[in-house]
Amino acid sequence: MVIFSSYTYSTLKMLYFIGLGLADESDITVKGLEIVRRASRVYLEAYTSILLVDSQKLESYYGRAVIPADREMVESRGEEILSNAESEDVAFLVVGDPFGYFAPSLTPVSFGQRLLTEEQDSATTHTDLFLRARALSIPTTTIHNASILSAIGGATGLQLYNFGQVVSMPFFTSSWRPSSFYDRIKENRSLGLHTLVLLDIKVKEQSLENLIKGRKIWEPPRYMSVRECVEQMLEVEEEKRDGILDEESTMAVGVARVGGATQKVVSGRLRDLRGVDLDGPLQSLVLVGRRRHEIEKEVLRDCAVDPEGFERIWEEGRE
Repeated sequence: MVIFSSYTYSTLKMLYFIGLGLADESDITVKGLEIVRRASRVYLEAYTSILLVDSQKLESYYGRAVIPADREMVESRGEEILSNAESEDVAFLVVGDPFGYFAPSLTPVSFGQRLLTEEQDSATTHTDLFLRARALSIPTTTIHNASILSAIGGATGLQLYNFGQVVSMPFFTSSWRPSSFYDRIKENRSLGLHTLVLLDIKVKEQSLENLIKGRKIWEPPRYMSVRECVEQMLEVEEEKRDGILDEESTMAVGVARVGGATQKVVSGRLRDLRGVDLDGPLQSLVLVGRRRHEIEKEVLRDCAVDPEGFERIWEEGRE
């Protein structure tokens, strides 16, 4: 891997993958903002995750136009993004961090606050764009930023080295109910580790009928809530009956809009979280493992749905 100096950033033309962080227009790094303001073209990857503000606010803050890059453009017309990138700066903006490891799930995504396709890596689409650029001898570099993985510890008080595999929860349908997440949760819990569960979002997606018929009619956006996630997890537990998840004794933490001004964090049993409304997107869930520290307890007690029962459930579930 080539490491570029700060001098190179200002002299060598290239394709930049720039992380935007988790919340709003001001989360971009200083280095990232400098590149955006001087780039010939700026694309916003607009389907694997979302910021908590619209693109107009980004354009106002950046002082320049931003080109939405939907799934079709990135996956089928990536040459438009790569065009002339060897002779002019092109910025490709990604919510969260542009690259990273994620658990399997539904849609190839950025390292923001959402998921991936079953059996795919987190930035599959972005990695493919990177590889296409490399095949064309287009220089690239990445400007990293905060992701849900780096922020979840600070938001919940849970210690990052006690987290296991990250998993994702897709929206179930009448004919599709994937349960690969369950086995990963089982592995994490056997080791006493916390599990971060990323919740599905659907932005600019077609129904199966419209997809088959080639009609570019988009479904309304959908964002999974913690409540929906818990319901689906317990449905799979009912089918598997391995005793991994119990609504009366499994402790969890629900988070919403991490890093934003309206961030919310609640802790309690799965049964408690089934009744909690964290308002709008984006939301995530953490299943608390047996490896528990007193400092973690102090933080989570303050956001417990049932403060009186919190102490007992915490102690009963620890190693």
